[in-house]
Amino acid sequence: MDIEQKERLARLGDISPEAVHVRLLAARNSIRMKQQDVAAAVGLKKTTFNSQEVRGAPSAKTMRYFHRQHRIDFNFILHGDFAQLPQDVQERLFAQLAALTE
Repeated sequence: MDIEQKERLARLGDISPEAVHVRLLAARNSIRMKQQDVAAAVGLKKTTFNSQEVRGAPSAKTMRYFHRQHRIDFNFILHGDFAQLPQDVQERLFAQLAALTE
């Protein structure tokens, strides 16, 4: 996958709620967790995490969890910037982003 494909899949620079929703969903799928599992890990109700994911508006607490536990940082979730992510994390994320666009 070349850089242009990655930028397109990550929606680099797109901060719309829809783009954030897609990246948040890809992040959760890349770590193979269900909404209720992430919610429990973050200390939220499932409905609260679901709302954050659907609206494309994750809380700082949610993003901190993804960063500290899974190396998926704020820059990727909010802006689509993937360059600083470890290669193994990028591979999992782009596999999920590609699957979501099919």
